[in-house]
Parts: sequence; structure tokens; C-alpha cells
Amino acid sequence: MPPPPPRPRRPGLQDLRLRDGHSSDRELQAGPSLTSTRSADRPVPNAPTLATQLRWTAHCVLAVEQGHSLSEVLPQIASALRPGVQALTFQTLRQLGAARALGRLLAQRAPAAPVLALLHSALAVLLGDENGQHYQPHTVVDQAVEAAKQQRSTSMQAGFLNACLRRFLREREALCAQLVDDPVARWNHPLWWVERLQHDHPEHWAAILEANNVPGPMALRVNRRRAARDDYRALLEAAGLSASPVGDDGLVLSAAQPVERLPGFARGHVSVQDAAAQMAASLLLDGRAWSPADRVLDACAAPGGKTAHLLERADLDLLALDVDARRCTRIHDNLQRLGLSAEVQCADAANTAGWWDGRPFDAILLDAPCTASGIVRRHPDVRWLRRASDVAQLVAVQRQLLERLWPLLKPGGRLLYCTCSVFHAEGSEQVNAFLQRHTDAVLRPSPGHLLPGTVVANGEFNDNVPGGYDGFFYARIDKAGP
Repeated sequence: MPPPPPRPRRPGLQDLRLRDGHSSDRELQAGPSLTSTRSADRPVPNAPTLATQLRWTAHCVLAVEQGHSLSEVLPQIASALRPGVQALTFQTLRQLGAARALGRLLAQRAPAAPVLALLHSALAVLLGDENGQHYQPHTVVDQAVEAAKQQRSTSMQAGFLNACLRRFLREREALCAQLVDDPVARWNHPLWWVERLQHDHPEHWAAILEANNVPGPMALRVNRRRAARDDYRALLEAAGLSASPVGDDGLVLSAAQPVERLPGFARGHVSVQDAAAQMAASLLLDGRAWSPADRVLDACAAPGGKTAHLLERADLDLLALDVDARRCTRIHDNLQRLGLSAEVQCADAANTAGWWDGRPFDAILLDAPCTASGIVRRHPDVRWLRRASDVAQLVAVQRQLLERLWPLLKPGGRLLYCTCSVFHAEGSEQVNAFLQRHTDAVLRPSPGHLLPGTVVANGEFNDNVPGGYDGFFYARIDKAGP
């Protein structure tokens, strides 16, 4: 029996700092999609039943609805169950708006939360995943009812669940037609999120929402200190894995893979990191020569993907900060695997008196805490964890970090401000306000807002049209000389 869901809570700033998950949460990228109809009902020796997977999926969905991130909940799942449960949970969260609306149509009175979570999970499976794949409908109903019977909190409602799901099968077309005018059900995002995107990106808001419901590709960053990209691509092909180049050091796999299948991963030949996140190193470093005497700060560094990329490209005197001690351990682990070294401190970057030694920096990377609204396709729980009020809270944190770190930059130095957000308040509006306050700040040509799946165009603060990257914002700001 699954343990009771964690006690409800509101996510704090630590939860809001979902950045660089492309390298650190690699298992969240490489999780399988649902099995196709052709093979879904075929027995597999020792494979967990769909009922068991649905039971744990409902547990994860309920935990998210109570304010807990999947990165907190999924590790509780037994390793043998986790891939299937993750796939079902991701699908449910990508269709939760529609599943909730259908649940309201099917049930005159809302059942207890555990029953409702199981109903939503089963409805999401019946709706099908992003590839149109699904289990046989009656198998889903039978297994959902079996899942209900397995738990004390839901067993008394097994008949109710059966009736709701069978009614959905009978009346699916008519029920789904009633969702057409419901934006939350149509786009599977909170209403405030839809409205903010409509305001910020009037030409692309629908494409952003659509992209958020399709899993992103698995991108790799080749460690140029260990292997040339073309040579590593040949290793992938020899292992039966197809990949195409992206950016300076990246490869995009044709299909997601467990990192254990990646040649040389344990020896530091490659890391998992989205192509948008890989842009940071070149944006900060390109255009000048660097030496080990150059001081560089990565202000919000965990889990270390961008830190490592900077060091793969140049020998630097680099200081990496993060406020969370456990995340600092992950920076150390990533650097060790890649054969790199840096000074790592557990400290709040905004509290400069607590960590700065008085020596100014030649360059600063500020990958600021944000809503993570640009990486929803990899973290489908984010949209349901956020509240509209989180945006203003995080904008204040970002502004404070910019104000505290700017004096630490040498005249002639450069600061790269970035967030994995597509909201203007955390990107162009934040930087434009900073430029108004600081006459010594000079904006350099920058990508601006990268929308999920972006094809990058030249210019400053473009709403780049959807393509293949995660959603990001980048602005490089130079400090005028004396």
C-alpha cells in the first residue's frame, strides 16, 4: 500500500528554483512513454500490473495537488515501478486540466481526494498520450477498479470509479465536446498561466502551451576536454544511437535513453543538458580570451551543468555558489565525473557579506531562481505547483540578486542574466528595469526570450518562434569601463 501523501504545503523558493534540470534530473527526461496498444496488454514476466502503476500514479498526482514536486515524490517509488509510474504521472499532469473537467461532469459530488486522483489518472490514460498511444479502454477501466480495491482509502469507491469510467467510454465524444470552451481543459494549464502567456506572447501563446504538453528531446553536451563532438557522435552510432548536432557542443538524440547506455557517461565524456541551457557558456565567454587568472562567478550554480560547461570551454578561477548544501554536493559530483574543478561554496548569493572575499569578478553568470515556466515540457508538475503570486515573489528575488552582484563585477566585465522562464516579468521587463537603474550597464546582443522549441534569431529580446529548445531568457550586460 502506498504511504499517505505528504502533508499539504505551499512550495517555497527552493521548489521554485527548477533550473538546469536537463542535466541533473536526467531520469525525468529519459522516462518511457506509454506502451502502445499493440503491446500494452501483452503479459511481461515479473512486470508490474497496470493496477499497481495506476495506484502509485494516483499517489504522485495527489502529492502534486497538495504542493509537492515530483522530484520529491518519485524517489519514493520502488525502482522497478518508477519508469512506468513516471510515464503515467507525466501523462496525467499533461492532461490534468481535461481530466479534472471530465471528472466534474462524471461525478455530481466530488469523491475523496485519493479517489479523485485515481479517477483523473485513469481518465488521462483513456485520453491517450502525446503519441496517441494507449491501453485498451476496458483494460484501463478494469485495472483502475482493481487499483481502487487494493487501498483502504479508495476500496469503498471502486463501484463509483467503475461507473464513472464506463460512462466516459459510452459518452466520450459528447463529454469531450463540453470541454471546448474551457481554457483550462483545452490547454491543460491554470487559467492565470494561459492569460499571462496571451498577454506576453500574443502571437505564440498557443504554440507555447502546445509545446509544453509534448516531451522535449534528450540533448547531450559533449565534454570537449574528453572527446570531440564528431568522435562522440560516432561512438553513439556504433552503439546503435542516432543523434544530430546542435549548438557548439550539443547532440540531440533521436530517442531518449538511460544514461547507462551513453558511451563514456560515467567517465565524463558527456552530460545531459538541453540545448537552450547550453547557450549560457558561449554567451558569457565568447568574444575574448580567457586565462586561469580570470575570476568567474556562477551565482546559482546547482546542479552544476552550466558551471561544468564553462570549465570545459576555458581554464578559469571559478567560484560556484548555491544556497542548498545537498545541491552543492551535486555540483561536486558532476565536476568530479567530468574531471573538472572549481571552488564550491554553500551560500546565498544575495548575502555577499557572507561569502565574497573582496576580489571583483571578470564575469558573472546569474541563472536566477524563476517560475521554470520554460521547462514545463520536462517538468509537467510545475504548472500545477505555481501560483500567480509566485511571479512577483520571484521577480523581487531576481532584482535583489542583480543589485547585490552588480557591484562585484569589474569595470569592463560582463554579466549573463538568464532564467528558464518565458514570462516577460522575469526576462525582458526585469532587464529593462535594471538598465534604467544603472547607467554603467550596457546591453549586448542577446537572444532574449527563447520559446519552447525555439529557433534562435538575431536581435535583442525577440519572441523567437517555437522550434526545439526549452524556454529560456538570456541577456548579456557589460559594465562600462572607468
